[in-house]
Amino acid sequence: MTVKKTIFFDIDGTIYDDDKNIPASTREAIAELKRRGHNVAIATGRADYMFGDLREELGINSYVSLNGQYVVYEGKPVYCNPIDKSILEDLTLFAEKLDHPVAYTDTAGMKVNVADHEYIKTSIGSLKLVFPTHDAEYFLKNDTYQSLIFCPQESEAVYIERYPELKFIRWHPLCMDVLPGNGSKANGIAEMLKVLGVEKEEVYAFGDGLNDVEMLGFVGHGIAMGNGEAEAKAAAAYVTKHVSEDGIFEGLKMVGLL
Repeated sequence: MTVKKTIFFDIDGTIYDDDKNIPASTREAIAELKRRGHNVAIATGRADYMFGDLREELGINSYVSLNGQYVVYEGKPVYCNPIDKSILEDLTLFAEKLDHPVAYTDTAGMKVNVADHEYIKTSIGSLKLVFPTHDAEYFLKNDTYQSLIFCPQESEAVYIERYPELKFIRWHPLCMDVLPGNGSKANGIAEMLKVLGVEKEEVYAFGDGLNDVEMLGFVGHGIAMGNGEAEAKAAAAYVTKHVSEDGIFEGLKMVGLL
């Protein structure tokens, strides 16, 4: 009899290849996991509205989104962790002085505090998403689960030093995610495991990016993609092939789930 396991998959660079397509072997592997009765979930930096089609396509209703700040199990929210509005306001004012745009993301959408900027076009464009709309005061009226600072890498240290109560995770040469200090995919997964009633030793996770490092080290079986960052590979117990070389399928075979 198969013992039910729980497997989390990152999206970009893990489920999606470089062209934002799902390799056929990945689609088949996830379907087979579900047929065998395992819990399959997503763990992503994306907000809900950015991967609704993907959830429907793969039949996945549980996910850790916004890098752990908003967690849903079987379609029902079970955890949320917004950024403090006063801190976000100070961050916005500081970033404006440096000509660094700021974005505010909740479950329904993303707003930016400037109407147009090349940094936003380049970084958000790499995800093949619609350009966010402009609303400079959005964060004052709504909960922000994840912010973004659009800035070059050489400016990163300034923010890290000034805001020790926040966490900054670089995902693009011109953009980094901003989370509450305790925010991470690992924390979000821990919250879902409380609902599932399982220990992390029975949990597997696939990822490739810097925002996957804590997750890969937290779960019992972390699997880094062959195309992953060096830090992700170092944190993982296993390294599989490139996403475009059947990485997920090969990784699942590696750990005995297929």
